[in-house]
Amino acid sequence: MRKMFLLGIVALILSSCYSHKVIGYLQEPTKSNHLPVYDSVHYEPYRIRVNDEIIYRLITLDETISKALGSNNSYAAGQYANSYRVYSDGTIDLPFLKPVKVQGLTEQEAQDTLRAAFREIIPDADVKLALYNKYFSVVGDARAGQYYVYREKMNIFQALAMTGDVMNSGDRRHIRIVRPRDGGQEPEVLEFDIRTNTIIDSKYYYIYPNDVIYVARTKGSFYKVQNYSAFIGLITSSVALLTSVLNYVAIIYQ
Repeated sequence: MRKMFLLGIVALILSSCYSHKVIGYLQEPTKSNHLPVYDSVHYEPYRIRVNDEIIYRLITLDETISKALGSNNSYAAGQYANSYRVYSDGTIDLPFLKPVKVQGLTEQEAQDTLRAAFREIIPDADVKLALYNKYFSVVGDARAGQYYVYREKMNIFQALAMTGDVMNSGDRRHIRIVRPRDGGQEPEVLEFDIRTNTIIDSKYYYIYPNDVIYVARTKGSFYKVQNYSAFIGLITSSVALLTSVLNYVAIIYQ
C-alpha cells in the first residue's frame, strides 16, 4: 500500500510540472515532439489601410508657409499635431492639398507621395510621415494591453517580451493572431505553434500594426505549478500528506 501511495504522489508531482517540451521556444521539430514545420516567406512591409491614421511634418524655409502653419520661427519646421484618417476611398485630406491617395502604400511610399504633392506648391518642401495607430494588442494568458510597434520587422518574440512573456499556463501550441484586412473583408486569423524553431521568417513571425495576439489557457493548467517555489511547496505538502495517511493506516491496522 505504501508503494502505491508513493507512486501516486510521484505521478502527481510529475504531471504538475511545466517541462521544456511544453513551454520551451525554438525547439527542433522531431518525430517525438510532433512540432510543425513552417515554410519561410518573404517579408512584406505594412501597407496603409482604410481607417488608419497618419501624422506628418512639413519642413520648408518659405516664411509665408511657415507663418500659415503657426510657427513662431519663420525658418522653423511646421508640424501638425493632429492625425489624419484614411477615408473609405483611400485618401487623406491635408491643408493646401487636394485629397492624396495613400491606401496600399508603405509609410516610405506615402511619405514620398506627400513630398511630391507638396513640392508642386512649395519647391523646397520636405515631409516626414508616420503611422499614428502603430499599435498591437495582446489578450489572454499574457499581460493584456496595447503596445507600440517600435520597429520595422518586429517579430512575435519581441512582441511577447513586451508583455513579460506568455504565462506558463498559456497554450503555446495554438497562439492566434487576428489581423484586419482591407476592403471590408473579414479579419485573417493565423494560428500557430510558437515552440517550433521554424516559426522564424514564417508568415507567423512578424507583427504588424492593428494585430491582436490571443493566448488561450491550456486545459488542466489549474493543477500545474508555475515555478520552483511552488514545486517545492507541492513536494512538501505531498510528503506531509503521505506521512499522515500512512500513519493513519498504521494506527487502524495495529
